[in-house]
Amino acid sequence: MKKILKRALPHRWLSAYHYLTALLAAIAYGFPAKKMIVIGVTGTKGKTTTANFIWACLMAGGYKTGMIGTANIRIGEREFLNSYHMTMPGRFIIQKLMAEMVKSGCTHCIVETTSEGIKQYRHIGISYDIGVFTNLTPEHLPSHGGSFETYKAMKGVMFAALSSHRKTIKGKSIKKVIIANNGSEHAGYYLRFPADRKITFAVSGSADIIADHVKETEGGVYFEIAHAPFALRILGKFNIANALPAIIIARLFGVNDQTIAQGLNELRVIPGRMEQIVEGQQFIVLVDYAHEKQSITNVLQTANAMKGPDARTIILLGAEGGGRDRAKRPIMGELAATMADYVIVSNVDPYDDDPGQIAEDIAVSAEKFGKVRNKNLFVIEDRREGIRKALAMAQAHDIVLITGKGAEQSIVIGGKSSHWDDRIVVREELYRLLSTQQSPA
Repeated sequence: MKKILKRALPHRWLSAYHYLTALLAAIAYGFPAKKMIVIGVTGTKGKTTTANFIWACLMAGGYKTGMIGTANIRIGEREFLNSYHMTMPGRFIIQKLMAEMVKSGCTHCIVETTSEGIKQYRHIGISYDIGVFTNLTPEHLPSHGGSFETYKAMKGVMFAALSSHRKTIKGKSIKKVIIANNGSEHAGYYLRFPADRKITFAVSGSADIIADHVKETEGGVYFEIAHAPFALRILGKFNIANALPAIIIARLFGVNDQTIAQGLNELRVIPGRMEQIVEGQQFIVLVDYAHEKQSITNVLQTANAMKGPDARTIILLGAEGGGRDRAKRPIMGELAATMADYVIVSNVDPYDDDPGQIAEDIAVSAEKFGKVRNKNLFVIEDRREGIRKALAMAQAHDIVLITGKGAEQSIVIGGKSSHWDDRIVVREELYRLLSTQQSPA
């Protein structure tokens, strides 16, 4: 019914409906965003990890903080998975969650903000004070008429919203701040919006805050900022860029570097973000949300840097249907073929599209770059069967990457949504595999 209405109603009517629903939700819950300092995080990649790092640093500094993100939702110390299959849930849900944060004593709130959410006016009633830009690459373009510039501008709406209102909490005027990744060529666009303060960061190059002396360790990553040491327990050098906004924001609120470092160090798991699954197996299994060019590159680079000389990298990947960007499929096939030893192509969320065609788009590209079917390339549409194959192939010290869904709580095939969690399925299949190996002949 909802799909029929979307097609039948004129676009301006649909937009008016979204806007008015968001405004009504904010009114119904008493505009909770006006009672907290709200930090919006936007960009193509890294939003969830950045949001969790910000939460960890503020909590370590004594600020009770809430968070609404793709993988998880936090209200102070309480955490639960985002089961809505949307980074920004429905408008009434967002406002309800923020109202719960206020009631529980949260002074700060972090909201992952997407271009699709902005397009549907889910940001209305979220009074942003700090805007964080992570990066920008072509993604979700079909939803924005195939235009990268439209996609880019849609994210800019969050930064424009900073100066659209002024907020006073307990008699104190809240400053508006823009924090941008200067490593992105698009940082300048978002820094043009008005704000009381603008701060840039980068892992290399020029910026206000720069990470250096980067070292990958067995349990994470070490880096320094002007000789101040920090360490992450989340794997992957690429996550340093996701941690820098957290350090900047915590410093803005007077948290010292030692406490910030403690907050980062204590964050051991971000659901479905380079999350290691350990069930007694002799190889490494990582579940990650990676589902496009840069994120697939990042996880494969991390895996290849971790593995020993005789170890192999095995990746399970796929792509979404439902009108998502088809152009990324051959790119993903190429990356997997050239950077991994074994490739398994499987379902992610085909929606109403033909899952076989999605898989073939990736597999054919992988073949062009040297992979051979049923030797080091396998197409297994059923995701559980694909995961089972990846784990069964693994030998001691290999690294298995299960990508595409992270901690998502559902999978959509043929328009039907079913409960799903890669991490649970991996644990179940590991248990099955290990039980079989340990059974007497």
